[in-house]
Amino acid sequence: MKNVFFLLVVIFLFACKSEKKNPAQVEIVHDTSSVEKIELESSTPESIVPDYDTTKWIELISLDSTILFDLKYATTDNFVNEQLYDCGRCFLRREAADQLVKAQNMLKEKGFRFKMLDCYRPLPVQQQLWDKFQNASYVTPPGKGSMHNRGLAVDLTIVDRNGEELDMGTSFDFFGKEAHHTYTNFSDTILSNRNLLKNTMEKVGFKPIRTEWWHYSYTKKMYGLSEMVWNCPVE
Repeated sequence: MKNVFFLLVVIFLFACKSEKKNPAQVEIVHDTSSVEKIELESSTPESIVPDYDTTKWIELISLDSTILFDLKYATTDNFVNEQLYDCGRCFLRREAADQLVKAQNMLKEKGFRFKMLDCYRPLPVQQQLWDKFQNASYVTPPGKGSMHNRGLAVDLTIVDRNGEELDMGTSFDFFGKEAHHTYTNFSDTILSNRNLLKNTMEKVGFKPIRTEWWHYSYTKKMYGLSEMVWNCPVE
């Protein structure tokens, strides 16, 4: 009887040992780790797919998110006191955008950065501005078209480390001699701020216009006038 009992114990222990080595159990553990890996990868945010033609345009914020944006025609804070853009997005032609980022990097070395006030402007909006203010010294006639309508012009200013605008002597879209580059009856600080903006932009291929300290056009490339209108987020 003792021999039979001993034999049963041996068989039981052998069965338990074989069960621990069951290949099916090993495969189950392997499958579990694979599931965990897939779940981890699926939780990674997907890349944002551009909603515009990237062969023709680039959204400036996608190149440098440290640039500030206060696009005036997406608000009523402009010289016509009307919102002309459904939402504020800053698009440029790629060549102009790349050079602007270079200028931004130059400013950041000095503790400053850009604030964008206007970028590409659809041609229909140019018509709206002309209808309200037909003065070619400040608003380009739509028939001729502005460099804004080509995606090659920007309106901008400079801010300090705290995001405060440097004093440029006048507000944006101030239509008077005080906004002209030739006007010098300002403090040394204001003149220095204007020169910082002008010199930085000229170093990367942007040129000023006589009547507006804030306006610069990229002149090393040319594109046709555009009526492209960007999408706005769905609320």
